[in-house]
Amino acid sequence: MELILLQKVTNLGNLGDKVTVKRGYGRNYLVPQGKAVPATPANLAEFEKKRAEYEAKAKDVHDKAESRRAKLENASVTIRVNASTEGKLYGSVGPRDIADAFSASGLSLEKSEVIMTEGPIRHIGEYEVIAQLHADVATTIKVVVEPEA
Repeated sequence: MELILLQKVTNLGNLGDKVTVKRGYGRNYLVPQGKAVPATPANLAEFEKKRAEYEAKAKDVHDKAESRRAKLENASVTIRVNASTEGKLYGSVGPRDIADAFSASGLSLEKSEVIMTEGPIRHIGEYEVIAQLHADVATTIKVVVEPEA
């Protein structure tokens, strides 16, 4: 399936690229999310007419992500959880918990933006987690997991 990308997609292409993807990926993810349109002659002509508008929108989204990165650059959050005396958690701390903790502290962060390369946190301690705010913008945030009193 051939598509025209309306924004940068990680590991696929940039704005305006004509890419070939599997039908399910295009039909079920890229097109409904507004990240791409089918590469028909009519859509190609429409895209070329609105190219400046799409580029301005992409720049605006990138600039907002950069400003959010500046706020999150050295941010940390403490999450208190139920844990054993040895330091193992009863359960785990995942992306949703981290995003909720940052949002509660006044810094907006979505669950989908939290990248945990080593999986969920299952022990007490300090952890570095990646916040992927945009295809080009990422920062490392600090998460401190402490036992409940």
